[in-house]
Amino acid sequence: MIKPKRLKEGDTVAVVSLSWGGLGDEKFVHKFSIAKDFLKNEFGLNLVAMPNTLKGSKFLYEHPELRAKDWMDAFKDPSIKAIISSTGGDDTIRLLPYIDYDVIRNNPKIFTGFSDTTANHFMMYKAGVTSFYGPCIMHNFAQYGGMYDYTVETVKNILFQNCTNYEIKKCNYWTNEHIDWNENNIDKIKTKLPDTKGYEILQGTGKVRGKLLGGCIELLNMINNTEIWPSLDEWRNKILFIETSEEKPTPQYVTYFLRNLHAQGILDVINGVIIGKPQNETYYEEYKQSYIKVIREEAKREDLPIIYNCNFGHSEPIGIIPYGINCELDCDEKKITLLENAVI
Repeated sequence: MIKPKRLKEGDTVAVVSLSWGGLGDEKFVHKFSIAKDFLKNEFGLNLVAMPNTLKGSKFLYEHPELRAKDWMDAFKDPSIKAIISSTGGDDTIRLLPYIDYDVIRNNPKIFTGFSDTTANHFMMYKAGVTSFYGPCIMHNFAQYGGMYDYTVETVKNILFQNCTNYEIKKCNYWTNEHIDWNENNIDKIKTKLPDTKGYEILQGTGKVRGKLLGGCIELLNMINNTEIWPSLDEWRNKILFIETSEEKPTPQYVTYFLRNLHAQGILDVINGVIIGKPQNETYYEEYKQSYIKVIREEAKREDLPIIYNCNFGHSEPIGIIPYGINCELDCDEKKITLLENAVI
């Protein structure tokens, strides 16, 4: 995998709307200003919008080719040092016909986002460039009341510095509160709840290693069998990281998803699984039973380490999972460690 250059103070970063274009809608566009100020004050970064980013959800739905053009142009622009997804959605897959993998490969840059952005990460994985399942503009960098300190520190440690032997620690708090995106709510702060569960080891002992690959379950389902879906050999020895979206799919849906992975042979060849905390802890216990049922009972992989309740994706606060980076799972010590740097 080609690693992008690390961020440094004074860099210019671009926001792109690759799926839902709500950042440009009149009632949400204030979030661009919030993110711009926060990135400047907290990280010393200058945020710019690509030409179509703020044209609104209706326009961008009608023009997936322009969403893709913004992304490709951001890679090609030497003044832009990193690219941040505005938010998720449900149709990033429509960009596939317009993606130039050579552009990504020849202009490697930090790219971060989650949810529907899973499809973009797999486009980058096909191009052979490390990307980052992490914060986006609307949910995180433009968070009312400021970004969580856990996420701030993760951004600084993984995107700005050498993260070799960096331990992805469990955050000791979380929130199940939702604040409507409305300018009147800008100063509201979500209530933090103690996370007393920590990392849960559903099964496995000792240590395993592998390169990270995964994303949001619903989106992995959507890109399955497309040109960006990795071959079985590419899944071999990987650490699979997966999580569920705000749609809160049923445990039965998760079971069906896992059965598909088993049918493809993927569960037979991976080295471990990292699972994100479900949003609002909906189906928290029920999901665990789905993983045990398929992985242990049906796939007969009682040896496969599974770490549950991790901080990435749709549950707040979120951290960063870098694609294609060597990782170690220590079941006995309940540790997740990045074994190599994710940026150069």
